[in-house]
Amino acid sequence: MSPDTSTLAAEFDRHRSRLVGLGYRLTGRLTDAEDAVQDAWLRLADSDPGEIRDLGAWLTTVVSRLCLDRMRSAAVRRESYVGPWLPEPLVSAVDSDPGDIVAGQDDLRMAAMRVLHELPPDQRLALVLHDGFEVPFAEIAEVLGCSVPTARQHASRARRAMADAAPPERVPLPEQQRAMEEFLTAVAAADLAAVTRLLHPTAAVYGDSGGKARTARRPVVGAEKVARFAVGLIEKYGAELVTSARPVLVNGDLGLLFPGTPETGPRVFALTVREGRTAEVFDIVNPDKLTHVEF
Repeated sequence: MSPDTSTLAAEFDRHRSRLVGLGYRLTGRLTDAEDAVQDAWLRLADSDPGEIRDLGAWLTTVVSRLCLDRMRSAAVRRESYVGPWLPEPLVSAVDSDPGDIVAGQDDLRMAAMRVLHELPPDQRLALVLHDGFEVPFAEIAEVLGCSVPTARQHASRARRAMADAAPPERVPLPEQQRAMEEFLTAVAAADLAAVTRLLHPTAAVYGDSGGKARTARRPVVGAEKVARFAVGLIEKYGAELVTSARPVLVNGDLGLLFPGTPETGPRVFALTVREGRTAEVFDIVNPDKLTHVEF
């Protein structure tokens, strides 16, 4: 590697974490994000650095364009996706730093990412670039191939959809731990009444299998239905489904790793808390989403 290339690589590495975070927000897949960032490096290496006035802005635009192609292709594939679609989980040890991509980033929580990825690709990109990365609408319009007013409209509609969905806000980890332990204890005991009491009235389960593993193929909504679903799993597979779990951080929030059995398969589990009670449960079992996870 020549000195000039080494210098360019060092400058690029200073932006890498931010770019991977951008790509993950846009695509919901860490692999897609990393691929887009690697492609951006190859384009940078083939370019004339002297013509790039702002490297950070240039890289943001390139990664955004690369991700937009992936997003539009994925939107077509999701029309035939079996069951709910959730982002690939970012898993780290409870006692570790969750990493630069996740640390302190409330918009990367599974609850927020689920809502974000229900938006059309153009709206998602406009919202993430403008509100998350402070990219001017003129540059967003150039990426999308639309007018500036249209880019503004995409972001406005996305912002309104996110506000209407109102995903639960992050609560401190001790409160998450208390809610999770109470919920899992009641589930392991197959105590339907206790599980129902511990759930927020609007509680919901979102299971992502892609048709390749076992979980709910439609969202399960409402405290009573969620309680019956959870207790039904214990009655079918046994309390070991819960007792074998290992606490982890999932996108910065408390979650669990289940090594699984030949019948159930491994899974990543996360929840949100609203008003002191479990509000949303995310059950990610699609093996394609778990390739980065060490069980």
